[in-house]
Amino acid sequence: MARSSTAAKPQTDSFDELDDGGLESLLGFHLRMANVAVYRDFAASMSKFDLTQRQAATLALIEANPGTPQVAIAATLGSDRATIMAMVDRLEARGFLTRTRSRSDRRRQELYLTPLGQKVCKDAKKLITEHEKRFTSMFSPEELKAFIDGLRRIHG
Repeated sequence: MARSSTAAKPQTDSFDELDDGGLESLLGFHLRMANVAVYRDFAASMSKFDLTQRQAATLALIEANPGTPQVAIAATLGSDRATIMAMVDRLEARGFLTRTRSRSDRRRQELYLTPLGQKVCKDAKKLITEHEKRFTSMFSPEELKAFIDGLRRIHG
């Protein structure tokens, strides 16, 4: 079906003049674009360690909570148990953590960082701090607090 010449902008070979189609007014669009920017910077920051955001968060959680069960990591990160189990498998294969069967509940796997995992976690946290500063420096302390409060309202 042919389009009416008055209903659409003329076609052009240049895509830098795309009509945003209403995306500019959507909160979800801006959240996604911000997430992409933060993700790309994080990936570049962690390239030395080849860690994803979720892997780095897992190492940090285990460091802060030695012996934490996999199910607690899954709940904290909003992931299903199967996804966390596969990720823990990869981190264990890289020598960053160990799994130990709980003495109080034999069904539960407790997670501990190895000495290598502790070193990687410590070094990664330094890079994460630098990464975070690149974004938090865009806001005043009051703006940052309000922004984080608003995001918490969205994700609960």
